[in-house]
Amino acid sequence: MSDWPLWEVFVRGKRGLNHTHAGSLHAPDAQMALRNARDLYTRRGEGVSIWVVPAAAITASSPDERDSFFDPAGDKVYRHPTFYDVPEDVEYL
Repeated sequence: MSDWPLWEVFVRGKRGLNHTHAGSLHAPDAQMALRNARDLYTRRGEGVSIWVVPAAAITASSPDERDSFFDPAGDKVYRHPTFYDVPEDVEYL
């Protein structure tokens, strides 16, 4: 079983609009990963959709590089509406 690939499981609940990470599991293939994820993460019938993704297929940024990785977004102040004047008669903005 230690040879089986690791799968990341995402479940969409009945009341949710998006899939959230539920956990990880080992399985020999995608179909078995789906079945195991169903049995493990939706035992109470709370899920309506499950995604399984091979963990090896996920590329993530490193928390150690967060300052340098996300720094370029700080140069673009025009993307943040902090310096615009909002008229007083505009509601719900």
